[in-house]
Amino acid sequence: MAQTEKKGGLLRKSSASKKPLKEKVVLMYDEIFTTEDPSKCNPRFWEELFLMKVNLEYLEGKLEALDGEELMKIKDNINCLFQHCIQALGEEHPIRVVNALQTLCALIRGVHQKNKSTSGFDIINMLVGFDKAELCMKNLMESLDSLLCAEGSESLKSLCLKLLLCLVTVTDNISQNTILEYVMINSIFEAILQSVNPYIVKLSIVDDEATLNGMGLVIAQALSEYNRQYKDKEEEHQTGFFSALTNMVGSMFIADADEKISVQTNEAILLALYEAVHLNRNFITVLAQSHPEMGLMTSPTSPVPTTPVTPLGTTPPSSDVISSAELPLDADVQTSNLLITFLKYSSIVMQDTKDEHRLHSGKLCLIILTCIAEDQYANAFLHDDNMNFRVNLHRVPMRHRKKAADKNLPCRPLVCAVLDLMVEFIVTHMMKEFPMDLYVRCIQIVHKLLCYQKKCRVRLHYTWRELWSALINLLKFLMSNETVLLAKHNIFTLALMVVNLFNMFITYGDTFLPTPSSYDELYYEIIRMHQNFDNLYSMVLRLSTNAGQWKEPASKVTHALVNIRAIINHFNPKIESYAAVNHISQLSEDQVLEVVRSNYDTLTLKLQDGLDQYERYSEQHKEAAFFKELVRSISINVRKNLAFNTLSQELLLKEFSTIS
Repeated sequence: MAQTEKKGGLLRKSSASKKPLKEKVVLMYDEIFTTEDPSKCNPRFWEELFLMKVNLEYLEGKLEALDGEELMKIKDNINCLFQHCIQALGEEHPIRVVNALQTLCALIRGVHQKNKSTSGFDIINMLVGFDKAELCMKNLMESLDSLLCAEGSESLKSLCLKLLLCLVTVTDNISQNTILEYVMINSIFEAILQSVNPYIVKLSIVDDEATLNGMGLVIAQALSEYNRQYKDKEEEHQTGFFSALTNMVGSMFIADADEKISVQTNEAILLALYEAVHLNRNFITVLAQSHPEMGLMTSPTSPVPTTPVTPLGTTPPSSDVISSAELPLDADVQTSNLLITFLKYSSIVMQDTKDEHRLHSGKLCLIILTCIAEDQYANAFLHDDNMNFRVNLHRVPMRHRKKAADKNLPCRPLVCAVLDLMVEFIVTHMMKEFPMDLYVRCIQIVHKLLCYQKKCRVRLHYTWRELWSALINLLKFLMSNETVLLAKHNIFTLALMVVNLFNMFITYGDTFLPTPSSYDELYYEIIRMHQNFDNLYSMVLRLSTNAGQWKEPASKVTHALVNIRAIINHFNPKIESYAAVNHISQLSEDQVLEVVRSNYDTLTLKLQDGLDQYERYSEQHKEAAFFKELVRSISINVRKNLAFNTLSQELLLKEFSTIS
């Protein structure tokens, strides 16, 4: 017997002697796309339709082939199809439910493609009709709610979530999506919380421990998967043919290597994390819930107990590290948490901000860290000496530094990793396409952490010199590229923030620097790099005395430099005098520090107000445009990658015991 082939909804035999035969479901679709009522000659038409395996490709293609005017002619049949789909969702027969869900997805997407400003029809009217819209959408949402809450097929629930995603992402601009109004009116929030759905987050009033922890695990799993993929590609390039070739011919292909190890970012999961951190203070404690690092376990282990969430209004736990008895027996498995996973993710996506998606991801990462840096509970566990972790951040390959081995990383409070990430960003993004906005956010995060340390007198054992050096080099870069940067940015806003960070250390450093010698090292660093501060003062003085557009912002930097200049002008003559008296051409660091310690008493500094104050993060107005564009990007990406035919009928049939 000749083999039967299937293509584009057609059944045909390999012999060319007979005409191609169409599947029955395709013939039924064709009847819907006529102006006649398909059930007129066949009363069981709709009942039979949902027993047929859906042909998504043919149905969407049929809708795509019609113009707006042609679609209007079959509006009644489209309304009927939509309404019968909703009715089928209440059927006991699971296969009817699956077919109805897939048909709805194809119908909504297909009709929306025709919903252009020139087509002259309303999407709600085309799908359900104005007179029945409210009732139909209410029934649809209630059916989805029931399916999501019921015990049963996970694949069926997944398809329900895909339909919801289809509803909310069918337009690029969600404010133009009229279907979304019905989704908002007929809330199924509780049902979604019971499902694995990282896209829709409305957690501002949720305080259920299991729900919050579950949300945290979903986000952590998605970020961990990204980190794993990146690490795998990185190792592949380090050990593969490309690495050997690069070693032979030099670094001329480095740009290509960076391009190859890029992994598609996940803005949707980041947005979920942002909403949880921003809206729900109860979620903050989830960030520190300890668990074995995902992706490292070599064998299945029993679930690890989680530390109870701290209720609002109580003191956070002093320790949140899993005891050795709770950890898997595998000695290579490190203790981790959602914040560590997020910091690793951030260190990857923030490496390259030239790509639009990475720029959006990098900005969102910094916004999330801004919210965390403002939160009292978050700062409590960030600075907790009893919560030490080894955080292996990804660093941009640079010729003048070697990659640190994982085993050499120290165990420190998590705030050290946050500061490391900020320092890493500062030193690696001084480039022609200067990401001014990201730099401002980065410096703000450091400032907010310092404000907490000053307020709570936390003496953090951190290599502050790396931060000071990075900040001074940033000022040097701003001055070296003054003309180019001023054509695009107000660099004095950033310069003022950097100078005021140094003023924070000068004014309040004795309350949060770990040792008196750390304060001495601050002065040493300012004196050693005094030429950069002198040059900055000359630049802002020049612009503040002119009547140009930069007069006011430059003047603010001039006033902010008063104490730094006082330190330089006070100690430099004394250092020169010490060198002359002792006949030393170049003083060592210890000798300079000796001069500094001996001359503190005669140094006069001015009190500067407001150094430990900051404006709290606000999403409205300032960030509205960014989030509007971000949601548009996510909607397009979800719609493009959302596959409704991935759930094969065979898999679903196995799950439904009522179907043979």
